[in-house]
Order: sequence, then structure tokens, then C-alpha cells
Amino acid sequence: MDLSDLRKQYTKGELLEKEAPQNPFDLFGHWFDEVQKAGIESEANALTLSTIDLMGSPKSRVVLLKEVREDGFVFFTNYNSEKGQSIAKHNKVCLSFFWPSVERQIIIQGIAQKLSDKNSDQYFSSRPRGSQLGAHVSHQSREIDDRSSLEDRLAQLEVEYKDKPIPRPSHWGGFVVSPVFFEFWQGRPNRLHDRLVYHQTGVKWSINRLSP
Repeated sequence: MDLSDLRKQYTKGELLEKEAPQNPFDLFGHWFDEVQKAGIESEANALTLSTIDLMGSPKSRVVLLKEVREDGFVFFTNYNSEKGQSIAKHNKVCLSFFWPSVERQIIIQGIAQKLSDKNSDQYFSSRPRGSQLGAHVSHQSREIDDRSSLEDRLAQLEVEYKDKPIPRPSHWGGFVVSPVFFEFWQGRPNRLHDRLVYHQTGVKWSINRLSP
């Protein structure tokens, strides 16, 4: 399969130092709001989460960003899942956003820590009941015989919790990734892309340009 002729020109924007705020969270918020308002990306909050697994190999998968706080970026998962166990052993992770509609990428490196039970409870209670039940049904990342085992367990729980609140499983909750590094990438013509990086130095951030 020869893909060598697949190419495009990037012409939709620029990223200059004079326009970059001192706080990378501000630039992230600005870019995210622009993507949301454009309404072209079906899930603007989808990100690629990269971790180091228990065997020391990298693995990436897509998860959904659910909150941006002063201390970082929040997503939720099963703590017993492959990614949950990976983070428990190696809590340095990488988040990557790609928004092709505006020809932009953001790469964030940081440290992942569990959210408090209170914060995880608050988010879990806001989920649709089907999603709440799904968190009880799935032993995420474990091998199963077939799909019917999931559907049978869901049917059982629908009866068990009919007209009752569904508690958050203790093995399910949030992580917050506190950044130490940001890279903002804006596609430009002739592959001379704009790349600005933020490094954390104490309580401040330094800004530098990388060659494309």
C-alpha cells in the first residue's frame, strides 16, 4: 500500500510568540474554545493518552477529557484497567490532542494522580444510568468469552438497581494530569510548521520555538 502521494498544504493559521500567553493553560483554553465553536470536530475533547505498561512498553489509546482544572487535565477510567495499572506503576504520561479541522496539535507531558473520592463521586453521579451500570459490568481490559456475558450482567444490574441510585464502583474514578510540558503545533505551508513549547520552571513557564 503506497501512501507516498497522500499530502496536503497547511494554511489555516499561525502561532507567533507575540500572540502566546505566558500561561499555557490560557492558550489551551483559547484553542479548545475555537474548535468547539467551529462545531466541526465531533469530539473535540478526545485525546490520545500514552502510558508505559507493566512490561515497560509504550501504549496509546483515546480517552475523553472531562475537566480542565488549575492543577491539570481530568479523565475517568477503571483503575484496574490496563491503563489504570500502568499509571499506578509509571505515573508519567503524555496527552495528545489533534484537531485536523484547524490543523492543530497539542502535546502535554505530566504526572497523573487519582482524583479524590468526592470528585469522582460527583462526576459519576452526573453520568447517564447506562454508563453508570457499564462501569459495574466491565472488568476493563480482562479477557471474556463473548459479548453475551456483558449483556447478561447488564440485564441483571438493570433489575437490581431499578428505581435505585447506582453507587460508584470503588475501582472506577478519575485521574488528573498535572502538566510539566506543553507543545502547541500549528500547521503551516511548506511543512514549516509553528511549534511553541512551554517548560515549567518553578511556578513560571518558559516559552521556546522548535524548528519544524
